[in-house]
Amino acid sequence: MKQLRLLLLLVPLGLAALAAPSHAQQLSLAAISQYLNQLQTATGEFTQINSDGTISTGTIYIKRPGRVRFEYAPPERSLVVAGGGQVAIFDARSNDGPDRYPLNQTPLSVILARNVDLTRASMVTGQTSDGTTTTVTAQDPDNPEYGTIQLVFTSDPVELRQWVITDDLGEQTTVILGDLATGGNIRDILFNIQAEMRSWQN
Repeated sequence: MKQLRLLLLLVPLGLAALAAPSHAQQLSLAAISQYLNQLQTATGEFTQINSDGTISTGTIYIKRPGRVRFEYAPPERSLVVAGGGQVAIFDARSNDGPDRYPLNQTPLSVILARNVDLTRASMVTGQTSDGTTTTVTAQDPDNPEYGTIQLVFTSDPVELRQWVITDDLGEQTTVILGDLATGGNIRDILFNIQAEMRSWQN
């Protein structure tokens, strides 16, 4: 599960260039939900700060609902793919194939859901604003034991800049993204775990 924490705790989308106006107002949960539901595809670079303090970098691909891909840059030889209701963690050092987990048992499911509704009872456990960013802490209200995801947004326009996942053991992983390119076409094959398994075996 440690690898899963490092990976899923990694899911933030960029705190680089937080250039929102200092007078920005706190975003409403309805506005944030609308933004996430309209975010169909996105690609960008990310920096991941792992729970042990190490740093990784790479490229993230998002295709909502239910799909995300983290490609880690060398010297790491790792890959994380979510698709088909599963999350698979590929590690070139392992000969046993990828570790696999149900997506709905990770905090990632909160933002990859087909219909994100942060106004749902008990989903949001905290919301703050520092005048520049709005931070929302969310969980699966039916399964809070799966952990939380803390989302950081700027406004005007609304953008997800970072997120921090805290797992059931209290360990945290932060992912910071550069600017996301949204609205482009991303091939479905990138989120096909079975195809990726065949590729790694060759």
